[in-house]
Amino acid sequence: MVSNRNELSDLAVFLQIVRHRSFRKAADQLEISVSALSHRMKALEARLGVRLLNRTSRSVSPTAAGSALAEKVAAGLDLIHTGLEELQGQFRGISGSVRINVLRDAVDLLLSPVLPLFRERFPNIELEVASDDYFVDVTAEGFDAGLRYAGTIPEDMIAVSVTEPLSWVAVASPAYLDRCGRPLNPDDLLSHNCVRIRTGRGQIYHWEFDRGDERRQIDVPGSLISGSTDISISAALSGVGIAYCLERLVQRHLHAGRLELVLPEWSSVGPPLAFYYSSRRQLPYGLQMLIHCIREAQRRDH
Repeated sequence: MVSNRNELSDLAVFLQIVRHRSFRKAADQLEISVSALSHRMKALEARLGVRLLNRTSRSVSPTAAGSALAEKVAAGLDLIHTGLEELQGQFRGISGSVRINVLRDAVDLLLSPVLPLFRERFPNIELEVASDDYFVDVTAEGFDAGLRYAGTIPEDMIAVSVTEPLSWVAVASPAYLDRCGRPLNPDDLLSHNCVRIRTGRGQIYHWEFDRGDERRQIDVPGSLISGSTDISISAALSGVGIAYCLERLVQRHLHAGRLELVLPEWSSVGPPLAFYYSSRRQLPYGLQMLIHCIREAQRRDH
């Protein structure tokens, strides 16, 4: 049971280690020694009577109990920080500017739903958003942060996840599937017209599917190639072929019957979306508050 401020401080330190997956990076961020950090975590585990972190010579990762605790600590600290910052902002009339570079999929998924809330709470903060699917060196380009899939972020950058891991699915219109047949397994896609994906790094993406312990990567055929999810979804809606995208981006079309899951027993869970920024920079107040608003909306939606 958390009984004092030292315990709260240790939980916040624990959360930094989980987010960075590194004692060294967390220690640098907190400006304390690695040995002191390790001692505090061992003492916390001893007090709680449960192992929170798996440690090796090269990496650190949370145990199942550690992951569950980190999620609850993050939610609690977000609420505390949001309340404090909002209170301070009301009395200080805080202003400023934030400049971010955002993956296009993240605009519809995360930013658009929270912008009214952010504007209402922080009217004096200027927010500039650039949307780009190509990976951007945010430091060199003068951005405060970028927003990309966590798996694509270089290790020398600080990454702050703002979603849970995301599910990817194949979809098509009922009309296309009635006309061309419904695939029964991923290999059946090789005889279909698929909307191929060119990634922000210029590569053709091989669609990934998982079912239990089975995993497949398919270099799908298709006469249409796009780097835009909007175009892929529009093509699927119009019956051009099968598209592959984040399930959350097509939920309303699935519910309305305009699209249908292809290979419903197969899907792929990919990394979460995360803000990333240089470890040598401190997050601007406005960006901290934007992250809090996004996380608040994510908790409300789930």
